[in-house]
Amino acid sequence: MTLSLLIVWSICSASFTLFGSWYARKYNKADLLIALYVTFVIISQILAVKISNFDLGFRTFFVPSGIIVFSVTYLLADIVNEKFGRTETLKMIYIALISQIAMVIFLWLGVQLEPASFWPLQSSWQQIFGLIPRITLGSWIAFIVSESVDAYIYSWFKKMTHGKYLWARYVFSTIPTLLLDSLIFIPIAFYGTQPVIPLIIGQTTIKWLVGLINIFFIYLNKIILGQDIFTSNEATQSATT
Repeated sequence: MTLSLLIVWSICSASFTLFGSWYARKYNKADLLIALYVTFVIISQILAVKISNFDLGFRTFFVPSGIIVFSVTYLLADIVNEKFGRTETLKMIYIALISQIAMVIFLWLGVQLEPASFWPLQSSWQQIFGLIPRITLGSWIAFIVSESVDAYIYSWFKKMTHGKYLWARYVFSTIPTLLLDSLIFIPIAFYGTQPVIPLIIGQTTIKWLVGLINIFFIYLNKIILGQDIFTSNEATQSATT
């Protein structure tokens, strides 16, 4: 994937958050944002089985394919944090964790079921989805740690700045936790099967690029939510709930 395609796909992925914010404003509920969050988390785990080539011009990185989709989960978490507060964000994280556990159980069941005699893809199916439990284990640990840290930093920064400096609380909560996620996830998921250090560097670089693109979307989503992009009347309440 080239840099231009990375930007295009990052914009396409982040655009789904706009529907969630519209729903949240119309119904004052986080339902669609939570559904998108869970979907993005699960899809990113399945895509993570495939290692893809990202040629950014100045360097080529080898990164799990779910990286673009997964990077948007931090944007979704910050949107929920912005509108509904830290408590609702943590609830969403726990919902996603339970959904991941269910996914692993049912994929394992799919691998164990005896294939029909005329179905020739059992070995391919097992080769791909047989890797999911290890990837998901790493993802569970990295996910619950990094996403929870992101929620707390975002909420704390919002309280300290009285709802000002939206870009700063997004950047200073998302950028370090994206690195933290890579440092936890990659060694657990790929040690002994893939080159760990290049994957950490590549994954973090791509996540940071997507994260920078998402700065535009955190502002756009706040506008759709009907909130002032410079201040927040709910700053103190949201940060402490």
